[in-house]
Amino acid sequence: MKFLNKNVKIALTVLVGLALLYWGINYLKGVNLLTPANAFFTEVESTEGLLTAAPITVNGFQVGQVREINYDYNKNKITVMLAMNKEMVVPEGSTVTMVSGLLGGTSLVLNLGDGPAMKPGSLIPTFKEAGLMDNVTDNIMPMVNSVMPKVDSIMGNLNGLTGDPALAAALSRLDGITRQLQISAQHLTVLMNNLNRSVPGVMNNVSGITNNLSGATGNLTDFSASLKEIPLDETMAKLNSTLANLESLSQQLNDKNSSLGKVINDRELYDNANHAIASLDSLLIDIKTNPKRYINVKIF
Repeated sequence: MKFLNKNVKIALTVLVGLALLYWGINYLKGVNLLTPANAFFTEVESTEGLLTAAPITVNGFQVGQVREINYDYNKNKITVMLAMNKEMVVPEGSTVTMVSGLLGGTSLVLNLGDGPAMKPGSLIPTFKEAGLMDNVTDNIMPMVNSVMPKVDSIMGNLNGLTGDPALAAALSRLDGITRQLQISAQHLTVLMNNLNRSVPGVMNNVSGITNNLSGATGNLTDFSASLKEIPLDETMAKLNSTLANLESLSQQLNDKNSSLGKVINDRELYDNANHAIASLDSLLIDIKTNPKRYINVKIF
């Protein structure tokens, strides 16, 4: 009896250990066997990354997890056991959608219907939604495949361009131009240094010119003051009087009836004057030639 009790204790200990081991393994997988849940089932053709303990969400909130994944050899389909929280009511017309994650993991999304509550153990239809990687494969990869030949062509052209001797010659000329620019920059630096040394002298000359301009400005001010002191009104009056006299004289000269006009405009007077001048000139010439004829000197 004591031996039996000992064997029973050993058996019970082994069973408890196995149970704890099973529970621990499932707990490490994310499956808590102690949490009360209602079991539902769904059938899928391919798990595609769906694992045990995968979350089941409604509007982003987890309401259960995948408890078991088994293959039904009679139907050639994969049966997934869904462990829903006890408080979760699954109405008829609900569906389960498989969503592929970015890193390849798959989760289940419960889309609630509007019918009466389903009994635990019921089968929920499953639909597969295209994930991010599926979109990449279906939409982006064809575009990438169409672009790759163009990329190959561009790379070929680029290789041909880089291997062209003309490019090497152009780069060599560009290197020479760069050296010339460096020399020009050095010359410009020397020129700027010379200008910096010359600027103080130039500024002194500018200061001298400024002083001269200031003196000239003072002289102009004095000259302007002198002009202000000149009796311009009296001078202008005298000038106007002189111009009036000249105008009157000009009118008398142009008037044939005036004395000056007659003297200037009388042709006979002009001819007589010329004749008298000519006679006087002949007389002076004759006196120089025959002075004895006109001058008699007697000595007693």
